[in-house]
Amino acid sequence: MNKYPLWKYLLILAVLAIGVVYGLPNVFGEYPAIQISPTRTTKVDVTTLARVETVLIQAKLPYQGALLDDKGAKIRFADTEIQIRARDLAQKELGDGYTVALNLLPATPSWLSALGAKPMYLGLDLRGGVHFLMQVDMRAVVKKAEESYADDIRRTLRDKKVRYLTVNRLETGGIEMRFREQSDRETARETIKKEIPGLEIAESERANEFIVMAKLSQTALAEKARFALEQNMTSLGNRVNELGVAEPVIQQQGADRIVVQLPGVQDTAKAKEILGRTATLEIMMVDEEHDLASAAAGNVPVGSKLYKMRDGRPILLKNRVIYSGDNIVDSAPGFDSQTSQPIVSITLDSRGAAINQRVTGENVGKRMAVVYIETKSEPKLDQSGKPVLDEQGRELRVSRRVEEVITAPVIRSQLGKRFQIEGLDSVPEANELSLLLRAGALAAPVDIIEERTVGPSLGQENIDQGVKATLIGFVAVVVFMIVYYSGFGLIANLALLLNGILLVAVLSMFQATLTLPGIAGILLTLGMAVDANVLINERIREELRNGNTPQASIHAGYQKAFGTIADANITTLIAAMMLFNFGTGPIKGFAITLSIGILTTMFTAVMGARAITNLAFGGRRIEKVPV
Repeated sequence: MNKYPLWKYLLILAVLAIGVVYGLPNVFGEYPAIQISPTRTTKVDVTTLARVETVLIQAKLPYQGALLDDKGAKIRFADTEIQIRARDLAQKELGDGYTVALNLLPATPSWLSALGAKPMYLGLDLRGGVHFLMQVDMRAVVKKAEESYADDIRRTLRDKKVRYLTVNRLETGGIEMRFREQSDRETARETIKKEIPGLEIAESERANEFIVMAKLSQTALAEKARFALEQNMTSLGNRVNELGVAEPVIQQQGADRIVVQLPGVQDTAKAKEILGRTATLEIMMVDEEHDLASAAAGNVPVGSKLYKMRDGRPILLKNRVIYSGDNIVDSAPGFDSQTSQPIVSITLDSRGAAINQRVTGENVGKRMAVVYIETKSEPKLDQSGKPVLDEQGRELRVSRRVEEVITAPVIRSQLGKRFQIEGLDSVPEANELSLLLRAGALAAPVDIIEERTVGPSLGQENIDQGVKATLIGFVAVVVFMIVYYSGFGLIANLALLLNGILLVAVLSMFQATLTLPGIAGILLTLGMAVDANVLINERIREELRNGNTPQASIHAGYQKAFGTIADANITTLIAAMMLFNFGTGPIKGFAITLSIGILTTMFTAVMGARAITNLAFGGRRIEKVPV
């Protein structure tokens, strides 16, 4: 009685060994580091890293190691003072073509990393980092939607052969349609109601002209605002992830605000630069009807705009945007099969494909330009060139729009859903342009209305307090269990230790993000794990009082208490799943650690503790049970 087969002992040992290996990286902490990322026209390679290492050696700044990957370079240091000095030197050496940001890197030994063992991600409250509250410009959403509706109305009226004078979006809001004949106005009104839903129509007359005013309905406005917010959140998430910031938190707050948290990033200015880097494309026709030299001299014709090619040459484009980055659903870098030059392959949505097919079909032999537009966030400088600070001493920043024509090829044939961007200088440039386009354009501008920096010292203080609370709680439970349950209390404590190891290991294996609420979930798990052993021990005591033998009492205690333990843990797991499903942020963190803790508790409190009990008391005659 009370004996396990060998395979069960081996299984428990294997699980414990795996738990120790994958939980161990959390012991080693993190190194302060600098992260070097390229811009669109630069790349980070061995030469770049060597330049920075040379500067650090000349300045006698020791570093712990350097790593080069596809996202850039990372250099580790012993303390934050050296880290900050190194950041300044690296940025000065590399110039504006590179982004040098402060970061934190795990100090996991290489042999653990080779096994795929990584520490848990730590949330903003534990690791430090930056917090932004961003306001979405909903007026820009409405303006963009009305401009799109105006284009749709023009196209629909042309397709239905309805004569009109003008279709314009008014600066005060709404779309105005002017007709010469009342019959045309009536036809247009019915056509728009049928073909273009989501508009509220009103009629008026002015100076022998018949007017139709259209504005977005409340339902359409709400839908556009919701879509803009969701697209901005997705775009920001993709951009931050692909530019190398791990485990960001991006959440909606209210009707028009977005919270962005970047754990581990200590440099607020560089974090703004990463978030502010938005890129998109606009496709325009080249104005070949007017004189370029005259336009370059300042006589730009109405309806056109002067741009610059990448090599600085001027080019005159028609103002009207044929389609933009909003219509791009995918982009991928590659090589031209004929010239072997780097390209970016673009895939359009159905609306963009239809426009592309129509425009290129009508303009074969003419030139069509691809305009690259990037919005950068930069420090606001005074006349002496120094950064301007606000009342709280924070650096003020301004947005700068950079526009350049990547290529302006002649349309050889009608294009459709897919086309290629040529004229790129290098493979890294093609990769980054593809990355930014794939991350998506922001559906509406965003302004940072609040920013907070959580320093690593505050994060470390939170960790220390959380660990202290866990250890005090653990020690108190251990002492109580030994005093109250003697030998079986010691078994419960060993199972509790095994539970803690497995819980940390599972969180690390799934690369979960640990926050202060997550630590609270771990503490609750430890209490519940002891509760399971309390049920078992009390059941053993009850069996002994009923006159059963020691071995039979142990067997009945584990067997009969299992149902109660399962009921209690399953009901708690259901509550944790509801918290995870309906909660956000810290609530999800608490629910994750609690859910994983319940599963590890079921394993350790029943199977683990039973294995230790069997090894200690099973298979032999005992006169007294130390419970």
